[in-house]
Amino acid sequence: MSTYVNRAGLEVDAQLAAFVEDEALKGLDVPADRFWAGFAEMIAQYMPGNRELLEIRDRMQSQIDDWHRDNGPVANDPAAYEAFLRDIRYIEVEPEDFRIETENLDPEIATLCGPQLVVPVSNARYALNAANARWGSLYDALYGTDAISREGELAPGSAYNPRRGGEVFARAGHFLDEAFPLLGVKHWAVTRYGVDTSGAVVKLVVESQDGPTRLADPEAFVGYVQDGETLRILLRHHGLHVELVIDAGHPVGKDHPAHLADVIVESALTTIQDCEDSVAAVDAEDKVGVYRNWLGLMTGELEDSFEKGGRMMTRRLNGDRSYRAPDGSELVLKGRALMLVRNVGHLMTTDAVRDASGQPIGEGLMDAAITTLCAMHDLGRRANSATGAVYIVKPKMHGPTEVLFACNVFGAVEKMLGLPLNTIKIGIMDEERRTSANLKAAIFAARERVFFINTGFLDRTGDEIHTAMEAGPVLPKDRVRSERWLEAYEDRNVTIGIACGFTGRAQIGKGMWAKPDEMAAMLEQKIGHPRAGANCAWVPSPTAATLHALHYHAVDVFEAQKRRHNEPIPGLGDLFSMPALDPATLSPEAIARELDNNAQGILGYVVRWVDAGVGCSKVPDINDVGLMEDRATCRISSQAIANWLWHGLVTQDEVVATFTRMAKVVDAQNAGDPGYEKMSTDPEASIAFQAALALALEGTQQPSGYTEPILHAKRVEKKAAG
Repeated sequence: MSTYVNRAGLEVDAQLAAFVEDEALKGLDVPADRFWAGFAEMIAQYMPGNRELLEIRDRMQSQIDDWHRDNGPVANDPAAYEAFLRDIRYIEVEPEDFRIETENLDPEIATLCGPQLVVPVSNARYALNAANARWGSLYDALYGTDAISREGELAPGSAYNPRRGGEVFARAGHFLDEAFPLLGVKHWAVTRYGVDTSGAVVKLVVESQDGPTRLADPEAFVGYVQDGETLRILLRHHGLHVELVIDAGHPVGKDHPAHLADVIVESALTTIQDCEDSVAAVDAEDKVGVYRNWLGLMTGELEDSFEKGGRMMTRRLNGDRSYRAPDGSELVLKGRALMLVRNVGHLMTTDAVRDASGQPIGEGLMDAAITTLCAMHDLGRRANSATGAVYIVKPKMHGPTEVLFACNVFGAVEKMLGLPLNTIKIGIMDEERRTSANLKAAIFAARERVFFINTGFLDRTGDEIHTAMEAGPVLPKDRVRSERWLEAYEDRNVTIGIACGFTGRAQIGKGMWAKPDEMAAMLEQKIGHPRAGANCAWVPSPTAATLHALHYHAVDVFEAQKRRHNEPIPGLGDLFSMPALDPATLSPEAIARELDNNAQGILGYVVRWVDAGVGCSKVPDINDVGLMEDRATCRISSQAIANWLWHGLVTQDEVVATFTRMAKVVDAQNAGDPGYEKMSTDPEASIAFQAALALALEGTQQPSGYTEPILHAKRVEKKAAG
């Protein structure tokens, strides 16, 4: 049972109040009474508007449902559908051409392109790993993944495999040939990398089997450091750095012809420390844990100790990296990714704070105030943002009115904390259908704050299914990916962003690679994101960030954007083109297979969410392929089943039977976890099983098809049950 204390007329959970007053405010020039008074004023001013925005969502969804019931799928009359959406102001008036005005953005946002790592900030170890993923070993990333075949002589084995190591050398050499070509020779033929310090300007020395050579672009050599017998050579390409580690005594370096012991790649330029889809924070205790880790990242004091290989290790934030430039000056590079924080959206409320009438407040309002408060600890240090910016990613907003509302809330937070106007920058997740349809207007609403737009095709697909619930049965998941509406959505995001002046100023981002064990496939496919003009794209791990970084050496993103500058923006007709499925095209076996796949995925994710409080994890799919699952992927699967149930492709009895059968599969997949509680032993008594089933059976009633209301309620129930 929570204990509440009164703060400026608000009922505040005692744990949260203690965290704010004893930890978050410590060392800041913000008195506690001023913070609480400003917070209470903000709640009173913005909570009614927050509720009104949600009422508008529900009203519009009801109107769209009625239209589909009267007219069928959009394809029956696309012009009438678009006119209807304009009539109800689902589609808003588009502004005249403009360019965003955001100022004081860090280079990682404005002028550098690279991977963006997303991590649950609730897990201190993961959060630290992500922050430290600014630099990664290419050798380790290649050797330890399927980026290099694991078959035959290249199998990793229990001990170091020199043949596999040789293939790592070859692959790393090929990367260096592409990014840092030499005159007349390949990097595999190099016998020595060194530096000549005899002159006023230090020069890179490269010797090969055929004699001395040099970089095709001598300006690519930007620094070095000699540390005992180890020489570190710093190169730069497309603004990204690569460090060659030369060490003849190193166990790996001794086997390389030029003693190249490693290639360290500048990898995750930015990291989203996530308070939303990848965490399971349902009460004040959970939220304090989330905020405490974010605070520790901003103060630089977060650390985490854990056992690995039989010994205790402590993880801390990496320091900066120092080199000597060719002209003799010191060159210091950041040792950590630029950290952004993702708040929750406008939907959920939290009992951590109750307003003057005893009602739970908007969780997003609380996130805005407290994550910014924590970030103030960096504003004086400038260890994270060199420009003194606070970067908040705001998800699940529906259209420009909601974007403007978020910006106004951020302005109120700045006022209450005494920060300059527009200190807080906003990242707009283009993951809801109404935002996609009004993206230019949404950007215009945030034109003084926006630092990125990012396609979240997973949530976007879930919203597409729910919005068009009455239009007819939805396509199977694997067929949705190839539909015209999804291509139009991705293209509109880039072309609208370019037209609004994002090039060289802000990020245009792309979504997650959801298969963390399949790095060979990622290397083959994810290069499409920078080729499309995306400054950044999401990856699930530091290793994936290191491998994805290679794509930003292969592709000049700003040139890709330049090529798309005058490209026509796909129309709304393409964006609204998702067809309804003709059930006759699916066999009973295909329907059963799709139902099995969705049910298994939901159960595998939900059991960890509800029972263990794990918001994001690698969940084996029905074929035992590990997939990164979070609430966005769960939203698709649950809405897909709800849609087929609503349109009679499956019955409720079939859904229940499938979930009951798939619970046994998921239980078997988790058999090695000693803390796991089986669902199949007594499904009726399993809170996790009932949560998963409710997501499907009650999916049509969930606001925008979101999973949060059910998951939060069931997690609270589970915690109460012990």
